[in-house]
Amino acid sequence: MHQRLPNSIKILAGNSHIDLCEKIAKRLGINIARVGAFQYTNTETAIAIGESVRDEDVYIVQTGCGEINDFLMELLFMINACRTASARRITAVIPNFPYARQDKKDKSRAPITAKLIANLLQTAGCDHVITMDLHASQIQGFFRVPVDNLYAEPIVLRYIRENFNKDDIIMVSPDAGGAKRVASLADKLDVQFALIHKERQKANEISRMVLVGDVKDKICILVDDIADTCGTLCKAADILLDNGAKNVVCMVTHAIFSGNAIERLNNSRLDRVVATNSLPIEDKLAKCKKLEILDISPTLAEAIRRLHNGESVSYLFNNVPE
Repeated sequence: MHQRLPNSIKILAGNSHIDLCEKIAKRLGINIARVGAFQYTNTETAIAIGESVRDEDVYIVQTGCGEINDFLMELLFMINACRTASARRITAVIPNFPYARQDKKDKSRAPITAKLIANLLQTAGCDHVITMDLHASQIQGFFRVPVDNLYAEPIVLRYIRENFNKDDIIMVSPDAGGAKRVASLADKLDVQFALIHKERQKANEISRMVLVGDVKDKICILVDDIADTCGTLCKAADILLDNGAKNVVCMVTHAIFSGNAIERLNNSRLDRVVATNSLPIEDKLAKCKKLEILDISPTLAEAIRRLHNGESVSYLFNNVPE
């Protein structure tokens, strides 16, 4: 009788980003497991896993985007379905962690929602989490299970080295919060970096943005982890160009592009917007000629392979898989 290899990989796709899941599965040389995730007429979510996951190493790919609460519930139900079906280990692959910006109690009677999401994932039965560029890396401490926070930095560095001469560029952070990330990139590229500081005169008033650093005759590379409404990035581009910059290229990991963000980008003075496919943005390419996509599926696929084989994942912090 043919003996099945113990503890093989199963990849399950949530409905949030099936294209990314297909790329990961193709890279690993396996098929996506049969899963039905649908909504009843009363908008309740239902899950049906169409094949055995008993004693399997299961990876569920679901990112935080669009109908974010529906997709979150879908992920929790899929984890729980695998747990009750006796999966050996369940790993949630969440490229864009939902509610990551609600990571602290910044006003009275506010919830720490990111902590609640961590609790929900663990209660559902999650054994491990793979995510990318967490908005606040201390979110890893909200979990009692291992969290691998991968970085888009290696793929961003490769893109910059392939497309720009290092003597022409300067790295720029659009706010003080991202200074550490941008300083790290600037060090690795051996280039200068600048910072845009927001000065608030009083609450809810549009802040004055002040540039710290010299960008004259340089190509400015604006780096941020999340681009939501894109207001800050567009305003930052104006300030940089007004201060003598040659042109401005923006690089973001999680391109949420909510509301009229695409229209804003089209009307902005940004030369190019480069984003990873941690969220489904392929449909936005036709609407925004400035947009370019970097594929992160090789990094996620390699993280899954290394985790499954018990190898070190830290290699991916500084290297792009070939």
